Amino acid sequence: MLSRGSVAIDLGTVNTLVWVDGRGLVLEEPSAIAIDDATGSVAAIGTAADALADKEPKDIRVIHPLRDGVIADLDATAEMLHGFLRKSGALGGPFRRRAVVCVPGGATWVERRSVIAAFGTRRSRWAVELVDEPVAAAAGAGFDLSAGEGGFVVDVGGGTTEVAAVAGWRVVRAESLRMAGNAMDEAIISAARSGLGMILSQRAARQLKAELGLTGGPEGWAETVGLDAARRTPRVEKVPGDLVAGALGPVVSAIGTTVQNVLSDIPAGLAEDVVRGQVRLSGGGALLPGLADRLGEVAGIGVILVDDPLRTVVRGAARMLQA
Repeated sequence: MLSRGSVAIDLGTVNTLVWVDGRGLVLEEPSAIAIDDATGSVAAIGTAADALADKEPKDIRVIHPLRDGVIADLDATAEMLHGFLRKSGALGGPFRRRAVVCVPGGATWVERRSVIAAFGTRRSRWAVELVDEPVAAAAGAGFDLSAGEGGFVVDVGGGTTEVAAVAGWRVVRAESLRMAGNAMDEAIISAARSGLGMILSQRAARQLKAELGLTGGPEGWAETVGLDAARRTPRVEKVPGDLVAGALGPVVSAIGTTVQNVLSDIPAGLAEDVVRGQVRLSGGGALLPGLADRLGEVAGIGVILVDDPLRTVVRGAARMLQA
C-alpha cells in the first residue's frame, strides 16, 4: 500500500529538490555533504555543507557526491538523501511511499541501479521509480504529455545537458551531453588563471557566469575576488565580459551541436508540435545570459526560457505522481 506523502526528487549534480505530494516543494539545497574525518560522522548536508566548500576547515571534507548527473559516491549520496528526506518530513509512517527520481537520459543501467541502491542503503519503505530527466522537463515545461502532445526541450543542468524530443511521456529522440553548468564554471576558472593570473573559486566563477554570460553584462565587466596566482594573496579584479564569453564558447557550441543533431533526427509527424511549441529551455544553466538567443540561431526556430527554470524538472516529476 502506497501512502500520501510520496515524493518527487530532482537529484542533481549541483542542487537537489524534493517535492512532497500534498505539500509541494519542501526542499531545495546544494547536493553536498560534509564529513568530519576525525569522527567519521556527518558534519552538515546541503546548504551548510556547501558553504564550507573551498574553505578547507580542519578535519572537514566536503563531498559533492554526484558528477555529470549521476552518483559518483554511493555512500555519501545515501547519507545525503537520508538527511534531505528527514528535513523534508518525508521519513516515517507505516506504509510504503512512492519516490519518483529523475536521472539523465543517457545514464547507464549501472548508474540507474545506483540511484535505487542509494535509497535501499538507509531505508526500505520506498517504491522507487526512475524517470528520464527530459520527460520530466517536458512535463514541467508545460507540454500536455498525457494528451499525446509532443515537444522539444533543452535542460541545462550542472553536470549534464539533456536535449530531447518527447511525446506521450516517452522520449522520441534524445542526446545527453555530459557538459553543462559545471563545465562552464571550469572554463571560466581556467580562463581567469591563464588570462588574468588569478585563481577563482567555483562560487566566484558562477557569479561571473550569471552576471556576464555571453552578453558581457550591462557594463561589459564584473568585479570578482580571488587569489593572485603568483603571490597567493587575495585580489580584487574587474573581469572583462569578452574573457567570460570566450571561455563559455566551446561549451555553448557543444550544446548547440547537440540541439542540431536531435532536431535533424525527429520524425516528420512531430515537426508541427515542435515548431508550434518552440524549443523550451530549462535548468539552472538556462539562465545564462544570451543562451536562448544563441540556441535560437542554431535551431532556426523559437527558443523560449520556461518559467522558473530551476524547478522545471522537479515540477514535471511531481506531475508524474498524479499521472
